[in-house]
Amino acid sequence: MKITVIASTYNAEEWLEKVLLGYRCQTWRDFELIVADDGSRESTRALVERFAADYPLPLRHVWHEDEGYRRQEILNVAILEARHDYLLFTDGDCIPRRDFVQVHAEQAEPGRFLSGGYCKLSMKLSKAIGPDDIRDGRAFDRSWLRAQDRLGLSNTLKLGAGTVTAKLLDTITTTRPTFNNCNSSAWKSDLLAINGYDERMKYGGPDRELGERLENNGIRGKQVRHRAVCVHLDHARGYKTRESVERNLAIRAQTRAQRITWTRYGIDKSAGSPAG
Repeated sequence: MKITVIASTYNAEEWLEKVLLGYRCQTWRDFELIVADDGSRESTRALVERFAADYPLPLRHVWHEDEGYRRQEILNVAILEARHDYLLFTDGDCIPRRDFVQVHAEQAEPGRFLSGGYCKLSMKLSKAIGPDDIRDGRAFDRSWLRAQDRLGLSNTLKLGAGTVTAKLLDTITTTRPTFNNCNSSAWKSDLLAINGYDERMKYGGPDRELGERLENNGIRGKQVRHRAVCVHLDHARGYKTRESVERNLAIRAQTRAQRITWTRYGIDKSAGSPAG
């Protein structure tokens, strides 16, 4: 199975470098990686090009001008640019465990999207992780992480669960499977059928809204939060505003109430619906 991994980023080269190292170490090798860049400075492009020169798999950089927070637009570009039929979405601040892509590949099935989460780290832990820690797996070892800084209960559970336990936890969890940009995957055809991300939406739930349209269109979520593991590096969210969150909540409420599947503000802006 061939996969396109799409990692979004914006002016975070220190974190993105660690993420790119993580994808060098994957047990599943049949994938390409697209860095979906929401208008970063030139040094981000230089970083990706430096890695691409000797990367063990195809690595591409898609970028648009910095005109404020427009992550949904660049993600839609990346969806169209993807060369494979199955797409895995993550962020440029989420380092994947070695089996991250493999879990998504093995759990993918028709009529479903996969819903993962992340282990959120402190700034101290985020800074402490170096290249060797990623390559040797210490960045996902509970004992090593706890030796650097405090590790919460949820993170401890995810990082410590073995194959059987992780599957059991995903089965019995009461957490609803939602589409999360940091760790979710879906068939490209299913994403095109709903016209991708709604580009009206800024920070605060646009990925959840996409997942709700997938569900309205008959694509059900499947939980992999304890099996597909990545660690989330700490950062500020200066782009989060009350106005954007409230606007997004209103759009999501409409999507749910009206069982909307197709957004007029997505990939194809030439038609109001697939038929029209």
